[in-house]
Amino acid sequence: MGYNFMHMETFEQIAIPEDVIDGVEFLKEGQDVEVVVHAETETPLSCELPPFIEATVTYTEPGLKGDTTTNALKPATIDTGAQIMVPLFIEIGEKIKVDTRTKEYAERAK
Repeated sequence: MGYNFMHMETFEQIAIPEDVIDGVEFLKEGQDVEVVVHAETETPLSCELPPFIEATVTYTEPGLKGDTTTNALKPATIDTGAQIMVPLFIEIGEKIKVDTRTKEYAERAK
């Protein structure tokens, strides 16, 4: 399976295989990415997402009251469908920043 991208200056369509995209689970429609293409064959070699994306938490269990363990994490699903670990205080509907390189929660989005 692959994904289609558009060059923002030439409006040319580029098909990129899924295995070439770093962090494909964080890919969002309309997102800017950096694509490295082989000069002679025009074959996509890599596709990098921005270092951080903003995402909305679509599902997570409520944090337990009184659980004040430092750095305690719980699983959460974000609007791209990816699952990441977030702090206990994060709730459904919150906007967060995710580091696409480490695939980890970074902070609440402002």
